[in-house]
Amino acid sequence: MSFRHCLLASAVVVSSLGFTASTQAALPFFSDKKDEVPSLAPMLEEATPAVVSIAVEGTQTSTQRVPEMFRYFFGAPQEQVQERPFRGLGSGVIIDADKGYVVTNNHVVDNADEITVKLTDGREFKAKKLGSDEQSDIALLKIEPDDLKALPLADSDALRVGDFVVAIGNPFGLSQTVTSGIVSALGRSGLNIGGYEDFIQTDAAINRGNSGGALVNLHGELVGINTAIFGPNGGNVGIGFAIPANMMKSLIDQIAEFGEVRRGLLGILGSDIDAGLAEAMNAEVNIGAFVSEVQPDSAAEKGGLQAGDIITAINGRKLHSFQELRAKIASMGAGAEVELTVMRKGKKMNVDVVLDDATDTTVTAAQIHPALEGATLSNGTDDAGNAGVVVSDIERGAPAARIGLQSDDVIIGVNRVRTSTVAEFRNALDEAKGVIALNVKRGNSALYLVIRQ
Repeated sequence: MSFRHCLLASAVVVSSLGFTASTQAALPFFSDKKDEVPSLAPMLEEATPAVVSIAVEGTQTSTQRVPEMFRYFFGAPQEQVQERPFRGLGSGVIIDADKGYVVTNNHVVDNADEITVKLTDGREFKAKKLGSDEQSDIALLKIEPDDLKALPLADSDALRVGDFVVAIGNPFGLSQTVTSGIVSALGRSGLNIGGYEDFIQTDAAINRGNSGGALVNLHGELVGINTAIFGPNGGNVGIGFAIPANMMKSLIDQIAEFGEVRRGLLGILGSDIDAGLAEAMNAEVNIGAFVSEVQPDSAAEKGGLQAGDIITAINGRKLHSFQELRAKIASMGAGAEVELTVMRKGKKMNVDVVLDDATDTTVTAAQIHPALEGATLSNGTDDAGNAGVVVSDIERGAPAARIGLQSDDVIIGVNRVRTSTVAEFRNALDEAKGVIALNVKRGNSALYLVIRQ
């Protein structure tokens, strides 16, 4: 089994959900006339014009290593660059009709040279990408604001397992397909789909091409952006994932203002709380995020968090895991004020924190891993403009120098996991087990440096 982004074009029509009379009365789009069948159609007639089809064209660039024999005899370069044109289809959601803002998944429009947005009424617009975020798989497009219809946003933090939802998108190139189901889980993480995971899980059929489409509640409000499926063959098996609307809104607001996501940074290390750890800490909670270390001079330290704290809620919303905390913090902008509910020595208390800016962080590498002692790390880019962790001010003979790091190296990955910032690098090292391989760009060369724990 595998997790797949649903990039290229869930073709199951909505069936009768068998609502009771009391449920129908609470939902205005259900008819109370005896000769009419209860239907989602009135709601969908309002919602579907805000869900669009996205077609992309572009060129993918790849490098292929040239065999040693050819380099020896013909003087060929070590690597050969190949370019291949591609086309793709996906979905998107109009979230601001006045500004012409369309949100979709980053993987739908990544590397696209031309983006075309098609509305349900047949109109087509050339779209401009205002910005995107690979780690959370969100992108913001802009089209001409000409008589558009936008979806209202729901409070996705108020979702409950069992709530009815409807997925709208363009699977397999089939335009305007609607499927229905329920929220089957919340706060899903650890799926290795993206860098920051806090997914809504649903059994509403989602297939390839639904990426970037809408997950709405029965009032036609946007609760999530469909982004990935779980299945062995790329088809629906009743497990799909969507980015919560609140998380999307926070990221899109940052892209709209700054052209990029400026992540918040709390400055802690930790893990999930489990029964054994809760017993050891004499805590009466089994769900939450355990704080094992508070980084010096971090937002967490300034706010009063302490090692041994168990974070059980963020801004009043229950927290299920450390990964969920990490994703929520990362989606909040630098300078955001956050209220954390913690258990400390058996007592419940609230801690107010103002998040640091994860995109403008310089740290002493020893704070991250002992083998990196003697180096200073900061966010930056390599010679090609790719984001990574820049090594500077390295001390001669220090552990960092002994593993082979040099000044001006740019670390872009850990054990083949892409890392673009110091915060991502720290988290990747925390999750790495055994031997650690650092993917390093040094000028025009790429190499691996090994840390043996």
